[in-house]
Amino acid sequence: MTQVGNLMKIALFGTSADPPTTGHQTIISGLSQCYDLVAVWASNNPFKQHQAPLEHRAVMLQLLIDDLAAWDNNIIVAQELSSTRTIETVEKARQRWHNAEFTVVIGSDLVQQLGSWYRASDLLQQVKILIVPRPGYAVDEAGLERLRQLGASVAIAQLNAPEISSTAYREIKDPQALTPTVEAYIHQQHLYECHPSAQKNYRFVKKFTISRF
Repeated sequence: MTQVGNLMKIALFGTSADPPTTGHQTIISGLSQCYDLVAVWASNNPFKQHQAPLEHRAVMLQLLIDDLAAWDNNIIVAQELSSTRTIETVEKARQRWHNAEFTVVIGSDLVQQLGSWYRASDLLQQVKILIVPRPGYAVDEAGLERLRQLGASVAIAQLNAPEISSTAYREIKDPQALTPTVEAYIHQQHLYECHPSAQKNYRFVKKFTISRF
């Protein structure tokens, strides 16, 4: 493990996961190479309209992470951290991990928005911020400077997120954006007016139900 003194380095990555894609999987796997632990969860974003209920998105995220478990064993789905307010997520994380350094991971599309989050100044004093560049969203330098003025410790991730997004999947139903198990779950639960090709993967997820969460 890579630790700062006696502190465990933990990346906190909440995502709308509507649905979670292979792009999310690439980012999460990359984070696992840099942190002692990567905690992920599905969340409701108060700035977005979500198409699938949160409980479905949590199950799909778990399916996505299960596919990584064979080679990345320091990734967990910590759905109990989910909150519309990131400061509340951090408070929950501190209750679970008492001796840790936390880094909140966001996409470059959220840089301008972050300063207006609930208790943003308090949040930025408690955690580091890691920004993952997203295709189509250049890192806003003015936004970065505003965050630093609020006391933020900000870094840009050396990760190249693929040009895959949940929005694109919802709009064009490209099955290449999803892992087979997530695609099959979408078909099973009749989400997003699911793509017919998902039928072939149905057998992979019969055992998963909403009661899992």
